[in-house]
Amino acid sequence: MLRAPSLRAPLDILFLVCCVLLTADVLVPEILGNGKTKDYALWYWAGQQVLHGGDLYPGDASEQFPFIYPPLPAILLAVPSWFGKVPLYLCLSILNAVAWWMTAQFSNAMTGSRRVPGPWLFALPGFVTVTFVFDMFDLGQPNLVLLAMMLYGFWSLQHRRDWLAGFMFALATGIKVFPIAVLPYLVWRRQWAAVASMLAFIGILLFVVPAPIRGFQHNASELKTWYQGMVGSSSEKGFGQRDEQNWSWVNQSIIAVTHRLVRPLNYNQEDPSKPPRTMNVIDVDFKTANWIVLAVSLALGLGFLAVMPPDRRRTARSDAEELGILFCLMTVASPLARQYYFIWLFFPTTVLIHRAAFDERVNVRLGTWIALAFPGILMLLALPPFPLALQAWGNNLAATAVLAGALAWHIRHPPAGSPDAAELKPGSS
Repeated sequence: MLRAPSLRAPLDILFLVCCVLLTADVLVPEILGNGKTKDYALWYWAGQQVLHGGDLYPGDASEQFPFIYPPLPAILLAVPSWFGKVPLYLCLSILNAVAWWMTAQFSNAMTGSRRVPGPWLFALPGFVTVTFVFDMFDLGQPNLVLLAMMLYGFWSLQHRRDWLAGFMFALATGIKVFPIAVLPYLVWRRQWAAVASMLAFIGILLFVVPAPIRGFQHNASELKTWYQGMVGSSSEKGFGQRDEQNWSWVNQSIIAVTHRLVRPLNYNQEDPSKPPRTMNVIDVDFKTANWIVLAVSLALGLGFLAVMPPDRRRTARSDAEELGILFCLMTVASPLARQYYFIWLFFPTTVLIHRAAFDERVNVRLGTWIALAFPGILMLLALPPFPLALQAWGNNLAATAVLAGALAWHIRHPPAGSPDAAELKPGSS
């Protein structure tokens, strides 16, 4: 089912035109204007630091980090950075374009529907998530590339390429840490080869690969500084070097939304010129709020385990729905979940679109389309006409919950008489 774009397919041509326009949004300001802003200049700086042997982080972990990622992505950025800003930005844009195409390919191939969608249905998840894709190009963020890596990892796992799957999970984790959340899932499903591969390659990518370039001691020192500043620091002010973002409306993670609901936090911290705005329904201290976050996370985790079928009842259909929920949880479990993080909903959305199009039950098809409409409406609340308070309350988090809930329902209610239902024991709905 995987294929390359074709110049004979109108929607493929539309995809290529979109990629050209999105790449122009990156390159034109750099070539003809005052330079591309957002994170692009930071990626060039990080690559240049590696090329010239400079430090990626300050000596004191309590100081502000300009570069908040592990050393590995800086090393990967060094090669295109050697050629200059425009080649680097072009390389990143091409990576995003390839990731966008492959995300659609993997997502539609892994739905477990046993149906090949028509071109418009195939492209529908791309249309509904196009604003997130624009953010990937415009900001220069790697979340779309990470999504493609993770999907390739699970596709490899389904094709018995466990060590390749572990490598893809490790590479995504080495670039931006939050995909590490896949590890407990692999352990629970007893994917031991993938677990061993992931852990081994994390060590190789973080310690072995940078050593010839940065020196073993220098790299180990930078990893320690990065860990202390990013992972080991947490307080009432915030965490991970970006205090002004942690509790503000831009962050829709489970951690952030829960803290805003139970503590009187100013969710408009990014604009100090405006009066503080709070949304808490109760008022507890920081420690109690963390316990509430832990309880919520534990409840979600146990709920996921309760929905997951045992190995003897797993099917291609249930696996797709299960992975869809996993991608939902990984998205909102990240401590920082900005708007563009929700590009990871591409896969769960694709699975539900297949259920809405191909389920043999008319009422279920209608109900699934309605379930898909709700997240769409919720995500529209992030557009400029609507107040920031709606994002502070977690419009994208709520949309993620609806998608996960719909996928959970489908796991528990496969079509009667289908191969999926036939594999269930009598009485297990």
